[in-house]
Order: sequence, then structure tokens, then C-alpha cells
Amino acid sequence: MPPSPSSAGAGAASPSPSPSASASASDPTPSWWESVSQARSRILALSSILPPPASHDVAALADSDRPARALLRSPAAYAALSDALRAGGGAGDPACHWLYDTLLSADADLRLAALAFLPLLAALYLRRLPPQLPSSLSGFEAVLLAVYSSEAKNRQGKPVLVQVPDLSVPSLYHTPASTPSSKSPRRHQPPLIPPPQATPVVGVLSPPLELQAAVKSTKRAGIIGVAFEAYYSKISQMPAASKVDACNAAAVWAGQYCKCRFELDEKELEEEEGDSLGSVSPMSSEAENGKELVEELARMRIYGDRSGRNCREDYDKEARVPLPWELLQPVMRVLGHCLLAPLNPVEVRDAAAGAVRVVYARACHDLVPQAILASRSLVELDMSARKAAKEAAAVASGAIVAAGTDGSTALSSRPSSKPNTPSKQRKPDTLLVSK
Repeated sequence: MPPSPSSAGAGAASPSPSPSASASASDPTPSWWESVSQARSRILALSSILPPPASHDVAALADSDRPARALLRSPAAYAALSDALRAGGGAGDPACHWLYDTLLSADADLRLAALAFLPLLAALYLRRLPPQLPSSLSGFEAVLLAVYSSEAKNRQGKPVLVQVPDLSVPSLYHTPASTPSSKSPRRHQPPLIPPPQATPVVGVLSPPLELQAAVKSTKRAGIIGVAFEAYYSKISQMPAASKVDACNAAAVWAGQYCKCRFELDEKELEEEEGDSLGSVSPMSSEAENGKELVEELARMRIYGDRSGRNCREDYDKEARVPLPWELLQPVMRVLGHCLLAPLNPVEVRDAAAGAVRVVYARACHDLVPQAILASRSLVELDMSARKAAKEAAAVASGAIVAAGTDGSTALSSRPSSKPNTPSKQRKPDTLLVSK
């Protein structure tokens, strides 16, 4: 059974969570001042369970205009609470107690600040599960059940459906109407038979949720998958460190750090080198493009060396877990956002690129068609995006070099006529100013 918020870390946290929980139960939509006061109390409760160097930085966030949003965007607070979670996880863990009470808060920004630690918490939970007793991980299970119960309450016993049109039935745009020619004599034409109506195919994206009192072994993947669905619904507001932890968790869970995860990259490199250099081997070629892609692939091998062999084999074997589709499907959606969202920083996209390749190798070894299709699509999208970025950078660098041949140091919007023709000085622009 998961620990209650009163039993988990009762002596370490400040007494402020209990009035906030009662206020959230009585008033589901608190006012602005109540939200600020709740956020300040939660931040002060967090600073009381952190070591002194980080506690002062976290406590200073309570003085901002929007404390919950400042807590969500603070790298120091995320790093400090992450270290506390790595050292805890039991029933009396104050960090899990703080996350549990914060998830029950009525403030949306506070719930986002707690939900940002979900990928790290799930990764730590699944990694420690085989060697340790379940009682030592009841703090992690309480947080996971809190997210699961909130999602079950929001869905009200209904499944999440997706409608896909029936592709076997031609649409109106695929059956054009045959109009009579003006030169040919007018003939009697039979009336056009409208195409049959396409009935949408309804697919179950997520089944109805049942309330769970404990994290059972048969329901564990489903509970974590629902938690990742809740995380994905708010992923655009999550900090970059949380997204990197989500990508690293997916890669570690897959655990397939073999050479075949770069199969698609090397195949594309062979095709490019075959078109430009004939039958030269891409991995042994000294061409500039080949070396750049090989260096990029080696940089993306976060958990291995350049030979493709994993340098952390013991850790990855322990962290490798079964990946049923109910867990892998929301994880793939998270990886897709981290890989393709334009506002993500470079470290998030690189972590997602390495993770989808590891998942692709795991899916190929396990022969899971759905996982192969999803992961291969993401890998190909990543390759096309990187190729387009390289071409754009090459065009930009060529334009800079071309603009610098006539002695100028900046790009010019007007093309120069001849290199030997002296350029005239441009008159200063005269702005019309009303007196």
C-alpha cells in the first residue's frame, strides 16, 4: 500500500502542506493571492528538506511575483530535488512526501513543478525495483499513484479515442466528375453515383482507467504509462532538464546499445557517398561529409565508445525493463516532442535522437511491429531534419564567403555589379518628422 501524505516524511516537512491540501479540497479554483501563498508555503517546505547550499537558493524563489512558475523554471531547484530523489524513495522520504502533497495542490503551476520530476522518479523506481524490496520504494509508488488517480478522475471512466478515416473507401476528391467536352456533341450521361461514405475507424488510444490502491506487478507498466500521458499533456511547459531525463530514461529502459541502432544512419551515409564518390566505403572514407557524419554519430553514442560497444554494460543490463505497448506508446510521444519541437534546445534534441535509436534497436531485436514503425519514423525524421539544417548552414556560410570577397564584412541585400567598380557611398536615410 502506498504511504499516506501524513505518514511519508511527517517529521521532515513543514506543517504548511496540510492547510494547503484542505484549502484545495474546499476551493478548487483559488484566487491569485491564495495561489501565491500556497506556492510560497510549498517552496519554503521544499527548502527545509534540502541541504544548506541549495536551500537558500530555493527559499529565495518564494519572494518572486510568480513563485510556482519560478520554481518550475529554476535549474538549481530541479538539480537539488533530483539529488534528494536519488538518495530516497522510501515511505519516510521527505522529497516524495513533498511531491505527493504538491500534486494534490489546487494551483496548476505547482502541479506542473511536481510533474516535471516524473521521468526521473519513474526511471529510479524501475531501476531499483528488482534488487530492492517493494517497501523501500513506497514513496515512489505513492507519487505515481497520485498522478494515476488524478488522470482517472479527470477521464471519468471514459477511454481516450482517436478517429481515423477509412482509407479503403475513396473520398470525393479521388473520384472527379467527368464533364462533357465542348467539341463533342452533347450526349445523355448517366447521373454520377456518389462515392460511399467513409465511416471513421475509432481506435482506443488509452483504455478506461480503474482506480488502483497499490502498484501491482501486473499493473505497473500501465500506471507508469498513464503517468507519462499526463506528463506529455503538459510537456510544452516542462523545463529542458526534465525532458533530458525523460529521454535518458527511455534509452536506459530500452538498453539496446548495439551497433544496429545506427543502421539507418550508416545506410543513408552509404547512399550519399555512393552518389558522390562511387563505391568508396563511407566509414573508411576521408571525405569531409563522411567524417562529419561519423563524428556526429560518435557524439550521439552517449553510453558507448566509437566502436559501438557499451562502456556501461552492467548498469544498462540492470536498468533494462520490459516495454509493453501501454508504456512504450506514451514514451514515444514524449520522444517525438523532444526530437521535433522547434523550441527545444540542442541538448534535448540530441538526447531524444540517441534515445529513439536505442528504442529502434530494441524493437528490431524484439520484433515488435508497432515499436519498429514508430521508432523508425522518428529516426528518419531526425535524419531529414539534421540534413536540412546542414544544407541551410552550408548555404549561409557560402553567402557569407561570397559577400566577403569584395572587402565587405557583412551580408549585403543588394548584389554587386562588378568587383572592380568602386561602390558609391549611400546617402543617409532622411526620416520625415512631424513638427
